[in-house]
Amino acid sequence: MRPITVTVNGQRHEVEVEPRDLLAYVLREKLGLTGTNIGCDTSSCGACTIHINGESVKSCTVLAVQADGQEVTTIEGLANGAELHPMQKAFTESHALQCGYCTPGMIMAAVSLLKDNPSPSEDEIRHGLEGNLCRCTGYQNIVKAVQAAASGS
Repeated sequence: MRPITVTVNGQRHEVEVEPRDLLAYVLREKLGLTGTNIGCDTSSCGACTIHINGESVKSCTVLAVQADGQEVTTIEGLANGAELHPMQKAFTESHALQCGYCTPGMIMAAVSLLKDNPSPSEDEIRHGLEGNLCRCTGYQNIVKAVQAAASGS
């Protein structure tokens, strides 16, 4: 076991991890942050997308020891108390989810996309989210949600 210190959603955590523990596992099982979903364990689906130091990453491909000393944001950390993040609101208002399994990772990827490109075209949105798979929605309302969040409506 190895101790690591990681700041998750603004709160510092000291956690004992195995050198082989994936960050997704530590977030879910050791810190109780189950909004980060594990869909494939191969980085193909994006359900586990989080931010490390403001950058979008798939947490199923990151060892927990790599997060030692880093700032991690999960879907639970986007909201400000009861006030949803604008992207969370846009997904809700645009009906951009069905089963909801991909939604946390999709929202985290979309937030990152808008940080890098605050006014993306539809093609840029589709390209920016291509690492996150949704098996239910057909993506149209996801694109609309990102457009709504980008425009502030």
